[in-house]
Amino acid sequence: MSASNRSWSLLDAVEAAAIAHRFYVRGESKLEIANDVGKSRFKIARVLERALHEGLVRIEFSLPEPVDVALSEELRSAYGLRRAFVLERAEKAESRPVLRQRIGSLAARLLSEIVTDEDVIGLSWARSVNVMTEHIRSLPRCPIVQLCGVQAGLDRRDRSVETVSRLAGVSGGESYPIYAPLVLPDRRTTDILRRQPGIVETFRRFRDLTKAVVSIGAWQPNESTVYDALSPAERESIAKRGAKAEVAARLFDADGNALDTGLSHHVLAISHEELRRIPEVIALGYTTPKAEAVDAVLRSGTVSTLVTDHDTARRVLTLAERRPPSR
Repeated sequence: MSASNRSWSLLDAVEAAAIAHRFYVRGESKLEIANDVGKSRFKIARVLERALHEGLVRIEFSLPEPVDVALSEELRSAYGLRRAFVLERAEKAESRPVLRQRIGSLAARLLSEIVTDEDVIGLSWARSVNVMTEHIRSLPRCPIVQLCGVQAGLDRRDRSVETVSRLAGVSGGESYPIYAPLVLPDRRTTDILRRQPGIVETFRRFRDLTKAVVSIGAWQPNESTVYDALSPAERESIAKRGAKAEVAARLFDADGNALDTGLSHHVLAISHEELRRIPEVIALGYTTPKAEAVDAVLRSGTVSTLVTDHDTARRVLTLAERRPPSR
């Protein structure tokens, strides 16, 4: 027995091992185990976490990417997702750019494996989506469609037009960009641009989309490019309407309801309805400040697959336990 294991009493160690066997080997849920042994679900979770942390239980996987399988399944089940991928926690604290690279790499592998030549792929603007495309080396021939305009004033390497073109170059399929800003000054300008032939052609492809990759933004400073592009008065007004999350310039409240605010009239982006109709929407939502936004978007039913990090997943699951999502 290792030194760390000696901190366990024999009874606690055997009980923890039995719980771990039921959870990891037999596939029983934490709730099922909790009901059977007369403990809370939170107590079962703490026992499993301690058993792993202190080496009482060791699990070995040989995965192509560093994914926390148990946490991924717990998140998938909590929200009724098709898939969830949670990165394993790094040994040391990571900067946001480093975490973004890990998220992008994982999403790139996923997209590369599930896309076929019958798909039409949509991409929203986001640094994590841009990083994802940089990691993709091959893709079946299929159209690549930009879901929203370009956010001005940011690093040129992060422009969505180049991202769409880059992925179309890998695929060999047609590229459908939006050569216009994401946020426009007024409704009249938005209406004029939406009638431009190139933009009309791109918007028409929204109805054909079969898969999309989007990023989840939180309605707070530095957590949403749309938020940062607006005036303080506009941000506050939208926040008062209950905005918690943003995906491709479309807003959601804490319950996952689509918000129709004045913002919808001066952005060039896919609509809530068009986004919801896409059969497979892969969302990249990472860093703990975005946990409430991730929870809100998952409640909306818009997303089928989530890619996130360990700490964010933990916080999101806490939100789900406090207020179980309807499925």
